[in-house]
Amino acid sequence: MMTSRECEEVRTMDVSLTTDRLIVRNWSVDDAEQALAIYGSPDVARWLTPVMDRVGDVAAMRSVLQAWQEAQPNLPPPRGRWAVERKEDGAVVGGLGIRLLPPFEDDLEMSWQLAPDAWGKGYATEAGRALIAWAFTQDAEELFAVARPTNTRAIAMARRLGMEWVGETTKYYGLNLQVYRIRPSDLVS
Repeated sequence: MMTSRECEEVRTMDVSLTTDRLIVRNWSVDDAEQALAIYGSPDVARWLTPVMDRVGDVAAMRSVLQAWQEAQPNLPPPRGRWAVERKEDGAVVGGLGIRLLPPFEDDLEMSWQLAPDAWGKGYATEAGRALIAWAFTQDAEELFAVARPTNTRAIAMARRLGMEWVGETTKYYGLNLQVYRIRPSDLVS
């Protein structure tokens, strides 16, 4: 059994999760070119607004990553933003995040974004499951995902992660969104 000091160290350490094919790690400004393939892609960015607009160039992406890096140490676990790196070649293929949902900032939202050329390979599911398992070691009681009703890829992803549909709302971001939730008891052993 871990002591309370060891538990605190686990709660505040940098996240680096490893799966069979991926590493979920903190972002670096050196990831800017690969991150731009994600956050600069119109196919990805159209689903991120109003939370985040499409990033236009490498310099802007570097600024975004620097802001994320600076904010990360001040966010209480499990909140944060992470890069998804493929082990075999070190390529950044996606990003994951856990943040408070507006407007009341009570609910934790999990989000995922993948470069379009990495779609359909199971990376988001693999990395997402690792992040969910870690988040539940950080005293998170539940995680939510929200998606526009027409974002069939995000809805399918939420289901693959084991999230259950809990309804539709305009509560978050002033948009009509489908809401999915997962709790520790929902995890499949």
